[in-house]
Amino acid sequence: MLEEDFIREHRTRRVEEVALLLAGRKELDAGRVLRRIEGWQRLRQKVPSWAACEDLDYPRRLALEQCSGEAAARYKATVAGRLLPAGGTMADLTGGLGVDFSFVARRFGRAVYVERQPELCAAARHNFPLLGLPEAVVTEADGTDFLRRMKPVDLLFMDPARRDGAGRKTVRIGDCDPDVAELLPLLLEKGRYVMLKLSPMLDLHEALTQLGCVEEAHVTGASGECKELLLVLRKGAESPVLCCADCDVAEAEFRFRPEEEEAARPVWAEKVRAFLYEPSPVLLKAGAFKLAAVRFGLEKLHPNSHLYTSDREVRGFPGRCFRVERTAGFGKRELRDFMAGTERANLTVRNFPASVADLRKRLRLKEGGDEYWFATTLRDGTRRLIACRKI
Repeated sequence: MLEEDFIREHRTRRVEEVALLLAGRKELDAGRVLRRIEGWQRLRQKVPSWAACEDLDYPRRLALEQCSGEAAARYKATVAGRLLPAGGTMADLTGGLGVDFSFVARRFGRAVYVERQPELCAAARHNFPLLGLPEAVVTEADGTDFLRRMKPVDLLFMDPARRDGAGRKTVRIGDCDPDVAELLPLLLEKGRYVMLKLSPMLDLHEALTQLGCVEEAHVTGASGECKELLLVLRKGAESPVLCCADCDVAEAEFRFRPEEEEAARPVWAEKVRAFLYEPSPVLLKAGAFKLAAVRFGLEKLHPNSHLYTSDREVRGFPGRCFRVERTAGFGKRELRDFMAGTERANLTVRNFPASVADLRKRLRLKEGGDEYWFATTLRDGTRRLIACRKI
């Protein structure tokens, strides 16, 4: 109880300050107290439902850094529930801290967490009952070894380690541990569905070609960033559905097949109209460049610009929407009139032959303010500056 009281009293302070307070407090396990306070601080925003649970055990820092955020974990659980509404059995072969497992496992009658590190298994055995998963099976084993001897399940989940032996981050499937491409035949034999969490930096279309039998490919994002690639594999699957999802926004999902993007014929804009639309990073990652314009009735500025425009505001677009205030070319007089009275703006370049830093220097423009400027190329090849305010 003494440890709990100390943690509650000091957990909002800097860890270095808490370490000084613990000096000489032999009745407290300083290492455990510091781990729990640092863990709580790291997860109170990332996984708030975990941070709200008292007495959780937090392992070393790397596991905290690599775990999924709560919104992403809940999204995985939603996908699993849609694929397997009757539940059944699941196994997570790369358990880690167990955040993904703690949300996905609730959809299944039997759920097995597999992890080779004793420290993480001990934390899982302690934490899962506190998180409402008393029936979760914690198994200390190498995931690949367990895969070879396990019975088939309805869902297999894997999040292969994306660091090499020296601790450097890796991206390619073959550089991860384990190599899921090498294990693919066995994974499809043991799992009715196989769910793979992969790096957002991975080339999505290369991964689809390399693995094949992908039924769904989910590109998920939060806070304006692409966070994860989530591939759902099933033996015999063809022509995957691509799903672009913002985990911060309920029901914000854009689904399509690659052939729909290939067949899309957008309307090309003759000029910048009253509203401008910038697609979200997940939409760009998935490659829905033309289809987004077609589905939302927007005009596309240029085949390679990936910006859209319309006369009337279109709601529900998966990205940012702006009201256009003025535009200009790059002649001296146009630029002078365009910039009159403006010292700072948020600048973005799209299909433009200069970097943000170079253009800022040329325009003598500071970062910030309420205006958003886009430097881009129109379909006729002319370069334009577009000043907007975000809606």
